[in-house]
Amino acid sequence: MTNRYHLIGNYVSPYVRKVLVCMELKGLDYTIDPIAPFVGNERFSQLSPLRRIPVLIEGDRVLNDSSVICQYLDERHPQPSLYPSDIGDRAQARWIEEYCDTWLGDVVVWGMFFQKGVKRYVFGEEPDEAIIARARDEQLPVALDYLESLLPADGFLFGEPSVADISIASFLRNAAFVRYTVDARRWPRVAALLERAWALPAFRKLAGLEEKSMRSPLAEQRKVLMELGAPVSAETLGTSVPRRGVMRLE
Repeated sequence: MTNRYHLIGNYVSPYVRKVLVCMELKGLDYTIDPIAPFVGNERFSQLSPLRRIPVLIEGDRVLNDSSVICQYLDERHPQPSLYPSDIGDRAQARWIEEYCDTWLGDVVVWGMFFQKGVKRYVFGEEPDEAIIARARDEQLPVALDYLESLLPADGFLFGEPSVADISIASFLRNAAFVRYTVDARRWPRVAALLERAWALPAFRKLAGLEEKSMRSPLAEQRKVLMELGAPVSAETLGTSVPRRGVMRLE
């Protein structure tokens, strides 16, 4: 039996994580080429013209952008649905997903995770402490205030776990990677949602792979992940030399 889906993207990316959680919740069969976008070769550039991850390949079909991929998978495999059935709730879920993809992406990924992790360990450059401080101390608290105003006291946003809950938990997982802890006294609903979401089997399964990836140099990650039983593809689009591309890199 061949795998229906092939995913390109590193386990520590919140965008990749969002798609992987969706695939795990739906029980989909897939392989993964766990590369960071910074080390993609020319074939990767052809598949992902913005040199971003994830990329989903299904036969001859190539899909870019995590939100596009998640919606496609949900429509192709309707159960369990990850988008609310009510039209208003569905619109709200998509908005929260967009808010996470764009604003939390700017604050958590570029302002914190890239500065404290990727910039130093991939490119050998010192982080910009002013960018980190602004993201951590000014921008992220405002984002958490907004999310706190939306979240229920118990359970998930729309009853069952949806793409909105998955998106919030995926991006704030990267904040945790750089040792940021959501203050449960100030943001009790956000903290509780993270605890519930990260306890889902899909998030728990990925957590071990993410942590091993975080502790391994890029060049060694494929081997480490294979040893852990991850569905790593036989071939990779990764190279040994990181480079800047179309993506925003500060």
